[in-house]
Amino acid sequence: MLKIGDVVAPNNVVLAPMAGVCNPAFRLIAREFGCGLVCAEMVSDKAIVHGNSRTMEMLYVDEREKPLSLQIFGGDTDTLVQAAKYVDQNTNADIIDINMGCPVPKITKCDAGARWLLDPSRIEEMIRTVVGSVNKPVTVKMRIGWDSEHIYVLDNAKAVERGGGAAVSVHGRTREQLYTGKADWDIIRQVKETVSIPVIGNGDVVTPEDAKRMIDETGVDGVMIGRGALGNPWMLYRTVQYLTKGELPPEPEAQEKMRIAVLHMDRLIKLKGEHVAIKEMRKHMAWYLKGMKGAASLKNSIMEQTTRQGMVSILDDYSASFDNSPENQEEQHTLH
Repeated sequence: MLKIGDVVAPNNVVLAPMAGVCNPAFRLIAREFGCGLVCAEMVSDKAIVHGNSRTMEMLYVDEREKPLSLQIFGGDTDTLVQAAKYVDQNTNADIIDINMGCPVPKITKCDAGARWLLDPSRIEEMIRTVVGSVNKPVTVKMRIGWDSEHIYVLDNAKAVERGGGAAVSVHGRTREQLYTGKADWDIIRQVKETVSIPVIGNGDVVTPEDAKRMIDETGVDGVMIGRGALGNPWMLYRTVQYLTKGELPPEPEAQEKMRIAVLHMDRLIKLKGEHVAIKEMRKHMAWYLKGMKGAASLKNSIMEQTTRQGMVSILDDYSASFDNSPENQEEQHTLH
């Protein structure tokens, strides 16, 4: 169980707020696979304040996804407060999360994302102002620092706590590292020892065993899974089972992977229309197929697809090739 403010998640496995991935189609699958808390992809505070129509669509939350955390980003306290108020009063998200980890230059140039990490006193003041303006719990997702010379994560986490933040998620890399190198779990452990609010650890959790090791080594209250769940919601399910029951369910069969990939696609089509959804789904299909036999040659055909029918027929043929493979025939013969 993971408690953030008055929000109780059924377990401590959290889906990271990945841009271009964590829309309602994927978030709902993550919840159906047992994930305790799902985080929506980050949205711009200014776009919310200006009522940008695409941004407003991104604030949609399906009741079945809850508990859900909706992440906003911005570099200015006033607009962050206005955006947080809008999310608080006009969405059914459970938690408002503020992004202080995004390393992308177009975000940091606006003083948003990881740029906050350079000034703990500014963080405290901003969090206090946001928390005082809303009813939902406010959390922060941050990196350990700007670069190896500017690692202020302990001060930054304390600033979030003093400002009234309900929890902090820490990705064990600096902005400079992007997604390279190794996440520093030791610093995450130090954050957990420094603050009394819940700490969620993030970085290099790609197997259920990694999740358990992170909890054992750092004492974090929750584990956030990002890239490990791409095309692989089974990772979330297997992690929940492993952490709560000590069981490690098997990896999914090819047919099961294809079935969920199609479900994901159909939900995306319902959300965004076929044309946009299929384009978006190409990268997801590549993730679903990753590491599977003969997948490399399929990727080119997938990247050319523009219709649901085209995508489904490729996946059906691929699934059928497993049914007809010599090993499967032999196995079925034994079963009969």
